[in-house]
Amino acid sequence: MHGPVGMTPGEFFPGSPKQDWDEHRPVLVPDFLNDETGIVEVAVQTWVLRSEGRTILIDTGVGNHKERPYVPSWGHLELDFLGNLERAGVRPDDVDLVVNTHLHVDHVGWNTRLEGQSWIPTFRNATYLMPRADFEFWNPANNPKIAGGVNQNVFEDSVAPVHAAGQVQLWESSHRIDANLSLQAAPGHTPGSSVVMLDSGSERAVFVGDLLHSPFQVMQPEHNSCFCEDAHGARETRQRILGWAADANALVLPAHFAGHGALEVERSAGSFGIKRWAPFGRL
Repeated sequence: MHGPVGMTPGEFFPGSPKQDWDEHRPVLVPDFLNDETGIVEVAVQTWVLRSEGRTILIDTGVGNHKERPYVPSWGHLELDFLGNLERAGVRPDDVDLVVNTHLHVDHVGWNTRLEGQSWIPTFRNATYLMPRADFEFWNPANNPKIAGGVNQNVFEDSVAPVHAAGQVQLWESSHRIDANLSLQAAPGHTPGSSVVMLDSGSERAVFVGDLLHSPFQVMQPEHNSCFCEDAHGARETRQRILGWAADANALVLPAHFAGHGALEVERSAGSFGIKRWAPFGRL
């Protein structure tokens, strides 16, 4: 699913110089930058993993039927997300674990679905792993500034009902999922932003959530998106995780890349470059 439309590079990544975008156009056009409209292309996606006999979802998109006054393109949707998931071989009751890398609107939407007038957990057999820092930050009882922003209503319709059902496990700093997978705090984009680290035999990968919204941030990691809460923290975390991925030869899987789904990175002249793409099909 495509994300909010109409954001130019300058809007999406405030302060990023036009000449930097021009320099990287061969990499960005057409999948990540629309050459005709000048709009940054992004997608919203869920990653499905199977590990140690369990079915795991990483992030759950934007959801259906939800009131999103400050992101109208994501409001009152009628998407076939569950049909797409089933075509990938996963029914809702098959899901054992849901990982929300952070609690932004476009990462928790399918945590719940509407039944009558109530929001109920979509994945009734699953444990939902949520970072405690985000759970506390995005609770409007703790943060009245949420009203009037893109995350308005999100805690109430996509987080609180799962917590009330007793399916939420909050974690801090780090969390071991199983022998192959772990969660690591990666703050900056939000206070509780996290990454999922995969270490299995000789394979290394990192699901980076919103650490990256565009390949532009691989080559220019100093630039944050307009949605980052802590500018310094987001830059520092991006540098750290990209450095680890380059040194470990790990596959990097962002949440929002509209074209190729994953990539390997390398160190390049004090920054980073794209070593190779690993495209994934999209349902």
